Amino acid sequence: MLGAVRDGTATSRSELCAVTGLSRSTVTGLVLDLVGAGALVEIARGGADRPGRPTRRLQLAPRSDLVVAVDFGHSHCRVGVVDARGEVLAERNDSFDVDASADRALDHARRVIAALTEQVDRTRISGGAVGVPAPVDARTGAVGPGNVLPRWIDRRPAQELQAATGVAFDVDNDANLGALAEAAYGVARGVADLIYVKASTGIGAGLMLGGRIHHGVTGRAGEIGHVPVDPSGPICRCGNRGCLETAASVGQVLLAMQPRHGEELSLADVIELVKQSDPGAVRVISDAGAAIGRVLADVVNNLNPEMLVLGGELAAAGEPFRSAVRQSVERYAQPGIARELRIELGALAGRSELIGAAALALSAAEHRHRADANLSGSVRS
Repeated sequence: MLGAVRDGTATSRSELCAVTGLSRSTVTGLVLDLVGAGALVEIARGGADRPGRPTRRLQLAPRSDLVVAVDFGHSHCRVGVVDARGEVLAERNDSFDVDASADRALDHARRVIAALTEQVDRTRISGGAVGVPAPVDARTGAVGPGNVLPRWIDRRPAQELQAATGVAFDVDNDANLGALAEAAYGVARGVADLIYVKASTGIGAGLMLGGRIHHGVTGRAGEIGHVPVDPSGPICRCGNRGCLETAASVGQVLLAMQPRHGEELSLADVIELVKQSDPGAVRVISDAGAAIGRVLADVVNNLNPEMLVLGGELAAAGEPFRSAVRQSVERYAQPGIARELRIELGALAGRSELIGAAALALSAAEHRHRADANLSGSVRS
């Protein structure tokens, strides 16, 4: 509900009913709770020139929260300071071998946070969140065991950044944060059931079911990058053979292009070749999309979402990538499910995971604000 008011999708109780599908009485009760907690305000819109009962316009309470967002990929560290509208006020994105050392990566993020928060009023910072390219146990905030991010196993990045910066941090898997971002600020606003795919150095999916991120018991829901697609394929970093990441990740795209273009070719070069309709580049990107779509077809068959959002570095290839995913999903998914499925490119220009971390931090800050308001009310009473 707060997200719908924040992005302008709903500005009244009746519009909230339409957007959320909740009953009038449920929406009224929740609105009163949010107004009482200081998260929403209702402004009368009646007047002499508007006969009848005055209507009320909903808007966010005039709070000035800023949050710190940290997005760790396997090969980058991106940090931003973001406001409640999802606007990035300060940002830095560094190439960084995050897999090599949790200590160095977290210390790097700490230094960047310190530099960026000097550019804003630090007293406005109400929290932060960090995304990592590995399963995160939602119960403990710890990076789970396995070979996806082995030097991070059992580390608790939110707790460590909180201790280092004095800012209250939360943590989640990066693909889950991408789903949050696209639902709150991007192409999936108003969508309650969606799959967000981050196709980059690694491949993962964020699952939003009924408006909530589905983590699974140990945080491993959506780990599609390690679904075997070729039993005789190369060994994956997870220890299995022929996983999706060995067929469709950024590394595999570059490897396929190197015989013709050399080892210095970057993904940005490949994307530019795709835009120029280079047949080799289009074929490689399409092959990656087709492989990802084949795995996603099984996920779609089981979850029957409304939307599939494509993000990550490979999604920058645009329509050739999206078309390949769609064709593969349509071929392998149940026709009735595929027919109703919308497949879209992410709308946040490669920032989905960063903006998603901000959305998580803002939500946590709102919960803390409500808890503090409730505690203050209890003490006064």
